[in-house]
Amino acid sequence: MPSSVGGLNNKSSWKLKSIVTLALTLLTSSQAILIVWSKRAGKYEYSVTTANFSVEALKCAFSLVALARIWKSQGVTEDNKLSTSFDEVSVYPIPAILYLIKNLLQYYIFAYVDAPAYQILKNLNIISTGVLYRIILKKKLSEIQWAAFILLCAGCTTAQLNPSSDHVLQTPLQGWVMAIVMALLSGFAGVYTEAIIKKRPSRNINVQNFWLYIFGMVFNLIAICIQDYDEVMNKGFFHGYSFITVCMIFNHALSGIAVSMVMKYANNIVKVYSTSVAMLLTAVVSVFLFGFHLSLAFFLGSTVVSISIYLHSIGKPQAQK
Repeated sequence: MPSSVGGLNNKSSWKLKSIVTLALTLLTSSQAILIVWSKRAGKYEYSVTTANFSVEALKCAFSLVALARIWKSQGVTEDNKLSTSFDEVSVYPIPAILYLIKNLLQYYIFAYVDAPAYQILKNLNIISTGVLYRIILKKKLSEIQWAAFILLCAGCTTAQLNPSSDHVLQTPLQGWVMAIVMALLSGFAGVYTEAIIKKRPSRNINVQNFWLYIFGMVFNLIAICIQDYDEVMNKGFFHGYSFITVCMIFNHALSGIAVSMVMKYANNIVKVYSTSVAMLLTAVVSVFLFGFHLSLAFFLGSTVVSISIYLHSIGKPQAQK
């Protein structure tokens, strides 16, 4: 009996990991495709600030649903209640602002890059995260991880080589600058958020996410008022939305949950494989949807990026005994 029960548990665990991995791969690979696909005649007919607000509102709703299930099964405790102090919530505006700027930039970067190039370049946040980990959280990086950073830069550059043009790289300088800025914003926001979470590790993650998303909604409302107030007032909040736009919003909201589930039910290697497969899947789909040319340079570059991500994940410094 014990062995059969263990076998069932292993089977259900493997099934859950497979589902989570597949979900993360599909969500990651379709993210850039849906943003590009949501354009009409090369521009967004909808307001990107309202789309961002909708993503934050959805994530906030998902966090509340998760909390409601916890309250129903475990009751309301000190660690899972929504009521909080000013000191606890006062740290959330900083990452919320950083994520707001980064999320808005990911719409505008597609004026300079295509979907496959975006999937490659956004891996630069691994470098920014690693360096900021070293500076802010004082975490050491192994020699393998530093080598992985160099490989990652080489892979990103190789994937952008353009032998059929006078320009050496397919992505112009503006695209590279935006990608680097996005990587720095994402890295700093991620490290800062992790520092917040570890400050009170017993606090339920859904409560912490809820307050982060609340501030995200507030700052997105401010962005709407500054950038798209007249358009929203005259044409409506959901003007220009299509089925693809709605799919894109749900994709962005669910991607964060999928990453959390990978960290809970699987491991970081699963996330690495999902990211690597997503790069190639995005390129293949883009061939049929947008006429993307799958060059040897892109294939070699994405392979090097995948290897560097894997090396970074397994190259964590060993704890000193």
